[in-house]
Parts: sequence; structure tokens; C-alpha cells
Amino acid sequence: MALAFDEMNIPGGDLRPAYQELARWLKETPPEALEYRRQEAELLFRRIGITFAVYGESESTERLIPFDVIPRIMSGKEWTLLEKGLKQRVRALNMFLRDIYHGRDILRAGIVPEDLIFQNPVFRPEMNGQQVPHDVYVHIAGIDIIRVDAEDFIVLEDNARTPSGVSYMLENREIMMRLFPDLFARHRVAPVERYPDELLSALRSVAPNSASGEPTVALLTPGVYNSAYYEHSFLADKLGIELVEGRDLIVKNNEVFMRTTEGVKRVDVIYRRVDDDYLDPLTFRPDSALGVPGLMSAYAAGNITLANAVGTGIADDKAIYSYMPEIVKFYLGEEPILKNVQTWRCREPKDLAYVLDHLGDLVVKEVHGSGGYGMLIGPAATKATIEAFREKLKREPEGFIAQPTLALSTCPTCTASGLAPRHVDLRPFVLTGSKTTTIVPGGLTRVALKEGSLVVNSSQGGGTKDTWILDE
Repeated sequence: MALAFDEMNIPGGDLRPAYQELARWLKETPPEALEYRRQEAELLFRRIGITFAVYGESESTERLIPFDVIPRIMSGKEWTLLEKGLKQRVRALNMFLRDIYHGRDILRAGIVPEDLIFQNPVFRPEMNGQQVPHDVYVHIAGIDIIRVDAEDFIVLEDNARTPSGVSYMLENREIMMRLFPDLFARHRVAPVERYPDELLSALRSVAPNSASGEPTVALLTPGVYNSAYYEHSFLADKLGIELVEGRDLIVKNNEVFMRTTEGVKRVDVIYRRVDDDYLDPLTFRPDSALGVPGLMSAYAAGNITLANAVGTGIADDKAIYSYMPEIVKFYLGEEPILKNVQTWRCREPKDLAYVLDHLGDLVVKEVHGSGGYGMLIGPAATKATIEAFREKLKREPEGFIAQPTLALSTCPTCTASGLAPRHVDLRPFVLTGSKTTTIVPGGLTRVALKEGSLVVNSSQGGGTKDTWILDE
């Protein structure tokens, strides 16, 4: 595996320009002062109650995501390039989703294999021919980005269903501003606080034509036992909209209403954090107690906007991901600005043969996996694990893709033995409304806190950092 790209230090001892002021500040700050503020940050997070639930654990399931107080810093120039690439990619994703549920030009052109779509468990035949307001399918995208050198940003994953983590981006910034005003004073950091306003504006802009006056937006949560419930209540509060569960909504004459203390009120846009399967027991899983009976009829009638649209899971699929460079070229006639990680599709015999021969060097992921579960990191795996995975791959090759083990870039991070480089990724949040696409400068930086670890997921022991984009 190649040497990791250090985002702060240039080989030879020089500092990258974006980090020069931070380096000066760190020299002036005694380690005990830094440690004191780190503990203070942890206390604040506990007090606010930012936790996430871990499923399948018998003991305490509420965990605090570790927060690292050293910001990750990027120059405005780097951000401009990344922003351009993100907008291009999300535009192509929206066009792809519209196409596979309507004309299917990309399938007729032979660019994406039909069975990858039609035999995919997250493809929703109910959406065939269904118009969605303003042709926007992915209103909120979380695109996971990694760096391996100074020039390129590489997309690791597209999250087009219900991307989470934005509450941490906002809370991380708030806590950093409270604890490190002196460090902020030495930088011109682009603000992220306008995210809730941008999100509300994007959601209102995609309301159905039948909405009257100012559209009513509500956030649909599966409830308090969901791992991201803190984020749901946080966002509803920041947006100034109602947080509702399925039982709070009713469908009458193909319109959706929420129960309020003053009677029922029509809802025009639902920012839903409930998976497709559970949205409407009359259309999907009949045993779902989280959904709203009749919701899909109101959707088909064009009286409600669901953000994100039903059926976007196909764009999260890791096998579809491997076709993204071709998808961008097909719909936009442009070269992709953001690269993909080289990907072997285990469903293809030639690729499978290569993967089976090189299992010890590769990362193998489930096509529908998430949260860092169900994956093999070859170089860190035991022989027994590799052999067990080999059998799995032979049994069900279409369920997996493989990628090289990339050396994710590193950033300085507080550890028990002082500052040390740790691997990071970045999840910027891309908002698409009826006319504009906006991205607040930054995103959620996730950091692998264990030395040498490449797994940044909070469910696997990763932490988060504030991401600073310098206004230049």
C-alpha cells in the first residue's frame, strides 16, 4: 500500500499553506491546555446529548461519537474544485434515476446491464413512469470523498437514500467556535451555519404544484429507537418544522395531513428518514408500523413530495457506483471531475478470478452494505477470515465488489500520546432544489482513531472533526 498523503505536511518538512497558521497556534498552545479543551468538548457533547445507537449490542446501545478538536483544513481553491465535481456527480445521479424509471436510454445503450437494475432489491417497480416534482430524485446527497494525493478527490461512495451525519457537521462547528475563538480569529473560515436555511429552501422549492401558499414541510422519523433519532429531532428543530412519526400522518383523498392540536393540516413535502420498505404498509411491507397507509397513492397523484424520492437506493448500490464515470459521460457529455476508486465487479467472471487471487490485498464490500459492516480489509484480515470470505464470494459473487486498499489521507489528530496523523474521509452534503444545487463549504470529516486503521465509521470506532474551508 502506498504511503498516505499527509494533508498538513509536505515531504521534506514544509507545511501546506492551509495549515501554517494552525501549526503556529499549536506551537503556542501547551498540551495540557489542548487536553483540557478536548475534555470540555466531550462534556459539551454529553450535555447536548449527541449520541447514536448501535444495534445488536446487549449492553448500553447509546454511544458518544468521539470528537477530535484539531480541525481539518482545506484551501478555498481545493474546495472550488471539489464543489464543481460534486454538483456534476449529483446532477448525473438525478438524470440516471429519472432515466431508469422512465425512458431507460442508458440500458438500451448497453452501458449499464439490465439485470443490475431489474434484479436489484432496491429497484422500485412502483416508481416506473411516476413523475416526481421538478425531476429531482436526490434532494439531499452525502457523497463520501477521500484523497490520496494533492490533486485528486476520489468518490468512495454515493449516499442517495437517507444520508446522515449533518447534525455532527453543525454541532462540531458550534463547539469549536465556543472552545477555540482564538484559533478562529486567526483564520477566515467559511460558515456552515446556513445549512438548515438552505435545506428548508431546497425542500420548499420542490413542493408539488397543488401546494398552496408557503409549502408545509415535515420530517418523518422512524422514532426514538432509530440510531439517528438525535439528528432527526435536531434538524426538525433547526428547520422550524414538525417532527412526525407515521402515526401522526393520515391520507385523505390522496392528500397527506398531519394531526395537530388545532386539527389536521395538509403536508406538502416530507423529508423522510424512513427507508422505502417501511414507508407505506399498503405498498411495501404490510407489517410496517413506521409508515403511512396510502402515502404512495398520494405520491402517485402528485400531491406530496418525498425527499429523497422513493427508489433512489439504486444509486447507492456499489455495483452501480462502478459505472458512475460512464453515467456522467452518458448524461452530461463531460469527463467526470471526481474520480472513482478502481472497482472489480465480482459478478463478472474475469474480475472474480482476479479478486479471488488477490484477496489478501483488496477491500471487498457487500453491494448493499453500509456502516463499515460486512466488508473484508484484506491486508488487516486473518487467514481464516480471508478463507471464509473466499467461500462467500464463490457462493454469491454478484453480492460483492472489490477495490484496492487505498491509503486514505491523514490529518493531525489528538491521541493519548500527543498529536499524530490519522486517516480521514469527508462527507459533503449536496442539496438539490427545483432550480439550484447548493453545498455548504465543508462537510463531515470522519477520522479513524485507531493507529493505522482505515475504517472511519462511527459504528466501528471512528470519530469526527470540524472541517474548515478557508475563504480566500
